[in-house]
Amino acid sequence: MGSAFSGKVVLVTGAANGIGKATALAFAAEGARLVLADIDSVNGEAVAASIRENGGDAQFSQCNVVDGEQVKALIGMIETTYGRLDCAFNNAGVEFEQSKLADAEETVFDRIMDVNVKGVWQCMRFEIPLMLKGGGGAIVNTGSIAALGAAPRMSAYAASKHAVLGLTRSVAVEYARQGIRVNAVCPAVIDTDMYRRAVELEPRRVDSIARLHPAGRVGKAEEIAAAVLYLCSDGAAFTTGIALPVDGGSTCI
Repeated sequence: MGSAFSGKVVLVTGAANGIGKATALAFAAEGARLVLADIDSVNGEAVAASIRENGGDAQFSQCNVVDGEQVKALIGMIETTYGRLDCAFNNAGVEFEQSKLADAEETVFDRIMDVNVKGVWQCMRFEIPLMLKGGGGAIVNTGSIAALGAAPRMSAYAASKHAVLGLTRSVAVEYARQGIRVNAVCPAVIDTDMYRRAVELEPRRVDSIARLHPAGRVGKAEEIAAAVLYLCSDGAAFTTGIALPVDGGSTCI
């Protein structure tokens, strides 16, 4: 294992699968002490167990980030166990819709906004006080390239990710002088379970989705993890309030 984050306490939400899982494993490989959170306790526990089996330090806590009391309890547990929180990757999110706005369901809109926006807000409002007690920290929120432009047939999802960037930038300015950095990582299409479920419904879309990226392929979860670790690292000490695209060139066209 590496040592870039040796001894650092790191929280990853949405850690049971996909980008969250890949990021948890990457932090563990660099010596971090991990708290993993997700509503999926089976896969979340499995990720934590895998880290421990490989000599790492990880524990899992089931948490619905929409519920403020659950998030408060999660951060309270981190404070009781470790006394500090150095980094947080607020990654929990839900799948986007595939319909034009006038055909959308209100329940879908509410669910997307609750998890993708309120969930990030809930996490930061409890993470920040603990980070302040420790003299600062780094937060990375999961955005999307849908937050950097238009996303037809994904209007609620895009709106939620635009909101995440608004939260990220505003909070970055609020706490910059108190040693807390807040950034967002903005993936394009990434090869995760979420992506695979989508293409299983329409296998013909695989090639067309790949062509959306000048790199000619979809991204890997590990590539997003690498960006998150950079934003949390000392190498990014002068970086706050940014939305970092990791998108195979998608935002250039």
